[in-house]
Amino acid sequence: MASLGLLGAAALAAGALCLTSGCSSIGYYAQSVNGHLTMLRAARPVPELLADGASDAALKERLALSQRMRDFAVAELKLPDNASYRRFADLKRGAAVWNVVAAPELSLQLKTWCYPIMGCAGYRGYFERGDADSYAAALREEHYEVSVYGVPAYSTLGRLPGDWMADPLLNTFIHWPEGELARLIFHELSHQVAYAADDTEFNESFATAVERIGGARWLASHASDKAREEYAVFDGRRQDFRAFTMGWRERLDALYRSGASDAAKRTHKAELMAQMRSEYETMKRERWSGFSGYDGWFARANNAAFGVLAAYNALVPAFERLFERSGRDFERFYAEVKRLAALPKAERRAALASIGD
Repeated sequence: MASLGLLGAAALAAGALCLTSGCSSIGYYAQSVNGHLTMLRAARPVPELLADGASDAALKERLALSQRMRDFAVAELKLPDNASYRRFADLKRGAAVWNVVAAPELSLQLKTWCYPIMGCAGYRGYFERGDADSYAAALREEHYEVSVYGVPAYSTLGRLPGDWMADPLLNTFIHWPEGELARLIFHELSHQVAYAADDTEFNESFATAVERIGGARWLASHASDKAREEYAVFDGRRQDFRAFTMGWRERLDALYRSGASDAAKRTHKAELMAQMRSEYETMKRERWSGFSGYDGWFARANNAAFGVLAAYNALVPAFERLFERSGRDFERFYAEVKRLAALPKAERRAALASIGD
């Protein structure tokens, strides 16, 4: 692979980015190549930045912390030991890419985009917010419900040649709370362990399971009491959000699958969404002391947004049970996940569903 040269590497970069975003045109490939290579060119080795007297002190502290997390990922979580997250790039923007997701008016099934060899995915990423918004507008013209959201990082699955092409740390997440920074690094590295083509839910749920297990271990053994306390509050709200929204997702899904007429479904859907937003305001006031960090999500909530929630969470309990069944041994766990990833999708899902029976 090292003989591919810049052009070959750029094409591979586009293909790898498409693993998490999808491709359907030359124009899309072009923005993928340009965006990814621009990010890589901005990256500098972390040791170089730590030795640079001109580097910001707060940034240095976070970079040093990230490297301790990176070492922990290898030693304790048995995640890949490579050049990923050993470089840092300041993109001068708030997201690495912007994902576009879409779902029909009366379904939570996400639209997928497919491409040769790499398979299909339920979201499509753009390096420019304007490009994402333009594509979203086109999908709305096709009567899809659409969501556009910023993504702090993406994985190229460790498949690109040379250390300079490894996934870098980014300004989009380096200053996150300690527990969140650890979880993101562990999540993205997990994508290098196992990947199932055409199964976004499997891939993201697996990585989410690893980030939760690994994040809890990092906080328990390496974080300060203050960091653990602050993270407990943060994560408590997230768990409330997850349980609350997944409950409403189930109610919407039941409605869409029912035998009611489309007109009745539309009416009841509007009632459910209004009730959800009202109950969210109550939860925010009574449980979160007015914390408003999720206001934007609820203001824009639609079928596409609910579809994304399932992709990252639906299969997590099954993976957590598999980890326990593997004796909490990461290497045994990963070997079993790789075996599942190689199965046809229906067999894969059946095997996951049977865990713990």
